[in-house]
Formats: sequence, C-alpha cells, structure tokens
Amino acid sequence: MKKYRLGEFQELVLMTVIVLQEDAYGVEIQRNLEERLNERLSVGAIQTALKRMVEKGFLTSAFGEATQKRGGKRKRIYQATPYAHRVLHEMKDIRSSLWQAMPDLGLSST
Repeated sequence: MKKYRLGEFQELVLMTVIVLQEDAYGVEIQRNLEERLNERLSVGAIQTALKRMVEKGFLTSAFGEATQKRGGKRKRIYQATPYAHRVLHEMKDIRSSLWQAMPDLGLSST
C-alpha cells in the first residue's frame, strides 16, 4: 500500500473518529471538533476530509440504522482502519522526538 501523509485537519478528524467510535458520523464529528477547537467548521470540510481518508485507506464507512429523528435518513458511520492507527502512532512518535530535540525556548510554565 502506498504510504500517505495526513494533513493537520485530516489528523484531527481521524483522531475524532477514533474518540467517537460508534458515534463517528459527519455532524457529530463536526460538533466534537468545534468544541475542542473553539471555532466553527463547515460540514463540507469535514465530509471532504472523511471522503479523502476513505480513499486513502485510513477509514471505512457503513450506514447505520434509519431513525425518526433524522426523518428516516441513515447516518454514515466512520471507523479507523489498523493502517490509520499505525500512521497516527508514527506521527505521535515523530512529534515527540522533535519536541525532545528542541532547545529550551524559555516557554516552560515554571
């Protein structure tokens, strides 16, 4: 499989999918991320990121059950693949390594 990189926004969306588990559908991902980032996000941006990550093999999706609350529409639920978990861990390790290698910038809170 070709190795893909994740952009910052895709990484955040992917991590939110993993956090939400069975509740990982477009609107809930948007709501959760807006809360964490304290900023407004468009559903279109979330949907585009999700679609691209499905194409790259980071996510799979399946329709959930239809509900009256959504007028009979079904939610598309996303799930991270083992490949996505591996790439996220690699990114975390790279970032940790870089933070440890950085000189003291005098920004510590003490």
